[in-house]
Amino acid sequence: MRIVFIGPPGSGKGTQAQRLVELYGLAHLSTGDMLRAAREAKTEIGLKADRYMSAGDLVPDDIIVTIITERIGQPDCRNGYLLDGFPRTIAQAQALDEMLADKGTPLDAAVELKVPEEELFQRLAGRGRADDSPEVIRQRLEAYRKQTKPLLDYYNQQNLFVSIDGLGTVDEVFERAKAILDKLL
Repeated sequence: MRIVFIGPPGSGKGTQAQRLVELYGLAHLSTGDMLRAAREAKTEIGLKADRYMSAGDLVPDDIIVTIITERIGQPDCRNGYLLDGFPRTIAQAQALDEMLADKGTPLDAAVELKVPEEELFQRLAGRGRADDSPEVIRQRLEAYRKQTKPLLDYYNQQNLFVSIDGLGTVDEVFERAKAILDKLL
């Protein structure tokens, strides 16, 4: 199973992704985790990404696509994976589609975790990360609205899109996600 997990910052993608990859035996491909690890390791690509992340901007496509292409080729992705935080733009989605078409392994689903913006702001402000100041949070949510939300239509046109209500307890949201993914299997 190859899944794209879509949702704004603070929607619970990371939390739900961890549970879903365990349940279905998928590799968890979190671009946020990969980028933070590269930044902490002070790799060349990590330092480039850090300039964008620290300003609350999205990391450019070429940096992200390079990281994802390398990662999908690793052995733990053979049985499927959940992409958490990628693609974020139509251009990234098209690059992903081309890469997967070349491999003969198209996506099975694009799953959105839907959470109202007021709730997102509260969640993000409570995390305490250095890149979660109120100004940066507003920039990240605005970037999501402008650049990532169009993916919902993009995947809907491909009949891959499903939406999950992201409000409620972690367990309630997980059960909703599990019910949808079980139907896809």
